[in-house]
Amino acid sequence: MKKPAWLNKKADLASRHSLKNTLRSLKLHTVCEESLCPNISECFSRKVATFMILGDTCTRGCSFCAIKKGKPAMVDKSEPKRIKEAVQKLKLNYVVITSPTRDDLEDGGASIFCETVKEIKSLNSSIKVELLIPDFGNNLEALKEVVFCEASVIAHNLETVPRLYEKVRIGADYAMSLALLHNIKEIKPNSFTKSGLMLGLGETEKELTAVLKDLRQVGCDSLTLGQYLAPSQSHYILKEYIKPEKFLYFKNLAYKLGFKTVKSGPYVRSSYLAHISLPQHHS
Repeated sequence: MKKPAWLNKKADLASRHSLKNTLRSLKLHTVCEESLCPNISECFSRKVATFMILGDTCTRGCSFCAIKKGKPAMVDKSEPKRIKEAVQKLKLNYVVITSPTRDDLEDGGASIFCETVKEIKSLNSSIKVELLIPDFGNNLEALKEVVFCEASVIAHNLETVPRLYEKVRIGADYAMSLALLHNIKEIKPNSFTKSGLMLGLGETEKELTAVLKDLRQVGCDSLTLGQYLAPSQSHYILKEYIKPEKFLYFKNLAYKLGFKTVKSGPYVRSSYLAHISLPQHHS
């Protein structure tokens, strides 16, 4: 399919290059850079970055994702301190931390998430940290550790509608992901939770509406909706380019259903402008 006119955003390559030098010197990765995200210049100029901890290899087989699949390397215990150094050098005041799924680890990597938050907060307690977490293999104790680690936002993406899971989110489970978001609120009721979905994978309007209702049923506070763009020809095939007016329709619907913040548009990603997705009373 020919890319439509509304998908013509360009990244500032010069900005990306300067950041790349800093990140490589500290042996760190950001999802922004790894995915060649067109929002990278905008986010970094606003002092927001999404770091990917726990290596660059995932134990799951999601067909939409560009992250490498296979056997991950051993956990680097010094990584949280290097994240702290990067946050200091880049003068970031809102940091998003994510990771590949690490089914090879007993706690799914939860302890490293928590240690990373601790290191960042040691710089300045006012720095906000958002965690975009995997499902930790349904390990409730691991989730409890993360919920109480002083993150401002805990996000977990459903990515798509239940019918498409076996083709798109291979190795994941829709009910488990919903339960994780529910359990965060059960563990700590004033937690601020967030989830995201990609559109254009072949979902129907009825299916997407049902997912938004499911998210509100488990108390999810914040929502992101963005256009799926296949990383390569070997990834899941794009089924449809979603028009901007359709993104606006679902944004309005989400607010009617009770979401506190909604980002919906072709270039929206889970951590896009994450710092302004946080309501004032949480900031």
